[in-house]
Amino acid sequence: MAEQDFIKAGFTVVGTENNENKLLSFLKENYPNVIRDTEINLEELKTVLGLPIDEKVNGYGLNFVGRNFARAKYAQKTEKELLLNDSLSKNLDKTENLILKGDNLDTLKILKNHYSGQIKCIYIDPPYNTKSEEFVYPDKFDKEEAEVLGLANLSESDFARMDFSFKTKKSHNGWLAFMYPRLLLARDLLSKDGVIFISIDENEHAQLKMLCDEIFDDENFAGDIVWKNSSKNDEAYISMQHEYVLVYVKSKIHNLGKWEELKEGLPEIYKAFDEFRKKHGNDWEKIHEEGLAWFNQFPDSNPIRNSKHYNWMDEEGVYFPDNISKPAKGYYYDIIHPVTKQPCKKPAGGWRFIESTMNEKIAQNKIHFGKDHTVVPNNKTYLKNTEYQSLTSVIFKDGRVASNWLKTLFGVKDIFTNPKDYGVLVNLMKAISISNNDIVLDFFAGSGSTGEAVMRLNATDGGNRKFILCQLDEPIKDDKPAYQFCLENNLPPVISSITIERLKRAGEIIAKEVEEANSKTGMFDENKKQVPDIGFKVFDSVEAPKLKIDDKGQISFTENQTDALSRIYNMIFTVGLDEPTQVPEEVVKDCIYKINNHYYITNSEKITSDDYSNAIKNGKVFIDGWTASLNGTLQNYKEDVKIVF
Repeated sequence: MAEQDFIKAGFTVVGTENNENKLLSFLKENYPNVIRDTEINLEELKTVLGLPIDEKVNGYGLNFVGRNFARAKYAQKTEKELLLNDSLSKNLDKTENLILKGDNLDTLKILKNHYSGQIKCIYIDPPYNTKSEEFVYPDKFDKEEAEVLGLANLSESDFARMDFSFKTKKSHNGWLAFMYPRLLLARDLLSKDGVIFISIDENEHAQLKMLCDEIFDDENFAGDIVWKNSSKNDEAYISMQHEYVLVYVKSKIHNLGKWEELKEGLPEIYKAFDEFRKKHGNDWEKIHEEGLAWFNQFPDSNPIRNSKHYNWMDEEGVYFPDNISKPAKGYYYDIIHPVTKQPCKKPAGGWRFIESTMNEKIAQNKIHFGKDHTVVPNNKTYLKNTEYQSLTSVIFKDGRVASNWLKTLFGVKDIFTNPKDYGVLVNLMKAISISNNDIVLDFFAGSGSTGEAVMRLNATDGGNRKFILCQLDEPIKDDKPAYQFCLENNLPPVISSITIERLKRAGEIIAKEVEEANSKTGMFDENKKQVPDIGFKVFDSVEAPKLKIDDKGQISFTENQTDALSRIYNMIFTVGLDEPTQVPEEVVKDCIYKINNHYYITNSEKITSDDYSNAIKNGKVFIDGWTASLNGTLQNYKEDVKIVF
């Protein structure tokens, strides 16, 4: 049956209960002078907002061909739905991760019903706008689409400009029109304290910055990271060896920053000293002796060694001599060694602190004395105060690291072009304090680096973060190594196959690493870690059923060969009350499923009146409109159920 049939019959149809434009209603009620003949009077609106109305005063912003088109696409309802893919999913009955295959413009709209305002972290690496590549995303910008979107006032010249702009390689207009609706949806999905990271190169960096300033508000710009990831030397003027990561928060009111990242090399050192203390108790001389022996096993070139010189530890933790530059003129006075009672050896440049400050530090046990007065005392700086640094604007990470890791996983070289390093993504997530149950979204999933980063972060600290990845079924060219890999492994030769296979292989390695670490001799139970969620539910994006009229005026609808559980999941996504990663409980086979006290019914003509009454008695009931018919049984319960299309 059609939506209108159920509405006419007195049923409540999900999604149509409140279709009013809230902003328009607000203006009509409070500022009726702004609306004239169903159009907005801009001069009146500017007056209401207190903005200058002199047309000679132009505002600052980004304009591009197709802007209105792109804005309308954001508001357009998707005509896609999701089909559960059992064969590609992993740990289907217990995983809380999602992979959505299909155009991300559609999948983001599907996600919005439930996940609006719930995503803590978004990382995307969108297709860069280069001279040699063409977009594979199927966005339509033509007359037919304009009519669908309600853009009736576009002229022939307007279409000619758009056609030329979008088909010209390296068109800023086409790329911006492509990104605009997707970033608007990303903004909707971010939580109040959410953060979005966007990788980009120099071709669209300036334009993307202006676009994001508009979408997220320039006041919420958190910073611009330079990612130095290559050593190429192939440009005529300047060899570009870096990319950018634009960073925005949803709201600086709710995200106060103070982002920090762990300094490289420190975790290993801290763990080593921690083990020494467990072994030797409070025998600091033994701890010092064994610690130096451990530390000296590393070659001088090791970055851990070069970061700082860790020499001592006491009951407050590991510490090292502070290497702050000494003052131009040192202070010269005697410091008496607490054991030998002799004046200690002075630094060549004198003491850093004045005598009163030094005496205060000695009283606070913040000065380390050597074995006797012949050793210069040192100022203690504890690891717990120095292991973190502010998230910096420059990342040094050779891009070959990520490529080599994929080669290790797949056994094939160049399986994916320019994959992102999961280690960098882990550090970004940790820096913004992503907590144990937060959700991470990547709607240009590519090789799946974001998904692996989430799994590895969970493996490190026992967290339960979840990932949602969206990836278009972009065909792989037959001359690429990935194409042959897919054929040899009975996988469709599309990018999403690489995404999914990478996560399966990486997940198994992560699980094995955790199990091996837990099995080490002497490992305390409290230090053992849980194997993280390494599974995922895979959904294919398919055409939703549509009404059609034949030559004789007979109305029918197209129906995909979807299984009952897929129809239930589509209802769960659409209604938006329950987490779509949950596994619904089957109440009546292929007909009634439930999550908590919410009942989802498909193939409703197959259930009895008692089935209806039991569900209604115990909770809220939602009926799949595409498989329902207006029979007498359903009519009896129209006040108690809601129809879902």
